[in-house]
Amino acid sequence: MGLWVGRCYKEGGLPQVVSTAAPATALTHANMSSSGMNMMGRVTFYEEKNFQGRSYECSSDCADMSSYLSRCHSCRVERGCFMVYDRSNYMGNQFFMKRGEYSDYMSMMGMSDCIRSVRMIPMHRGQYRMRIYERDNFGGQMHEMMDDCDNVMDRYRMSNCMSCNVMDGHWLMYEQPQYRGRCMYMRPGEYRNFMNQGMSQGMRFMSMRRINDSYY
Repeated sequence: MGLWVGRCYKEGGLPQVVSTAAPATALTHANMSSSGMNMMGRVTFYEEKNFQGRSYECSSDCADMSSYLSRCHSCRVERGCFMVYDRSNYMGNQFFMKRGEYSDYMSMMGMSDCIRSVRMIPMHRGQYRMRIYERDNFGGQMHEMMDDCDNVMDRYRMSNCMSCNVMDGHWLMYEQPQYRGRCMYMRPGEYRNFMNQGMSQGMRFMSMRRINDSYY
């Protein structure tokens, strides 16, 4: 499995782009806590740039869009948030899309291929809770987080984050402080080694942000 690279932009700027693999273990929509709420999303994909050509409307996960469109070069997210992938079965380069229009997403995000699969991110309205660990397999220092952290070094004096356990909510983890650099999308589940998720050796995360109501 290769390294999946993307770019992330600060809130209020261009759409955020995420680089990550899908987690090995994660809750399904039906497994969400009673305090969470699943908001139905809707995104429409188009064969050509500027919303031209054949289209495919999606409001749930789709592991292989080639059954509906031979190619995809633009899309509109009408509501909700989605992760899109340039390979089928939720593999390859992964990007975070919130509500908005993407008339030429390949140019906007630096993608080199078309969207091949899509996963809806359910809205979560309960508490957010994640434990981050200094080393892989939950070793070294441990800190429990319930809100955004723009710099783990400043807050926890922790220079590495090599594994984590997401108990509640959906998160974006960034390679650099201030929510910059390569990213990884974290659903509830255990992440014992980020290399198992397609990240390079020595990859570390230095800031974390919740995917909360403000994205919807």
